[in-house]
This record gives sequence, structure tokens and C-alpha cells, in this order.
Amino acid sequence: MATIEELSPSAGPVSTRPPEDEIDDDEDEDLDETLMERLWGLTEMFPDTVRTAAEVSAQCSVSLAKKFYSFSRSALWVGTTSFMILVLPVVFETERLQLEQQQLQQQRQILLGPNTGMSGGMPGMMPPAPGKM
Repeated sequence: MATIEELSPSAGPVSTRPPEDEIDDDEDEDLDETLMERLWGLTEMFPDTVRTAAEVSAQCSVSLAKKFYSFSRSALWVGTTSFMILVLPVVFETERLQLEQQQLQQQRQILLGPNTGMSGGMPGMMPPAPGKM
């Protein structure tokens, strides 16, 4: 058995560790406990109200994330289909009109010469008055 020694300030630092022959090997064994079991054991530290509040807030967070995801999917679908139905036909039509104007301009350049295609005037007509433009 270990003897009890009286501590005094003049004795200096005292070793509190037991000698090597008295240490049990039971402390070195690994516990067969999973992470979930450890976390479940930690829940006993907190009162029921705290655990309930944490559970409700986690459920609300998950529900909010699901609703936000669903809303963003719906909004993206409405936005893209609206763009395709309302805007793309206008873009295609303006592109078609620009192409027609460009073809007419090229046709004028070929038939009437390079200078008339740029000015837009017809040969034989008087040029517009400078003050009226």
C-alpha cells in the first residue's frame, strides 16, 4: 500500500502520479462507442427545453432550405420560359429585319454603284436641302 505523506511548502513539488506497477491496464482499452452514442450521451447534459429548442430550430432550418430550393426552381422555370416566349421572338424578328436591310443595301451597291448604297439617295434626284435635315 502507498503511504500517506504530509505535504509542506518546503518539501517542493510532489508527484501525484501513482507508480507504474499500480496503474491498471483497463484505462488503455478502447471504448466500443460510436460517435452517435457519444453525441446521444452528451444530450443528457442539456435540459429538455434546450434540446427541444435545438430540434425545432434544426427542423425549421431544413424546412426553410427545402422551401427556398423549391421556390428558386419554380422562379427559374417561370423566368426562362417567359424569356423564351416574350423576348426571343422579338430578338429573332429584329435580326431578320436587319438582315433584310443589309441585303437591300448590298443589292443597291451592286446595281447602282458603291457611292449610292451608302448615301441612300436615288440617282437622278436632287440632293436634299441642307437646312431641312
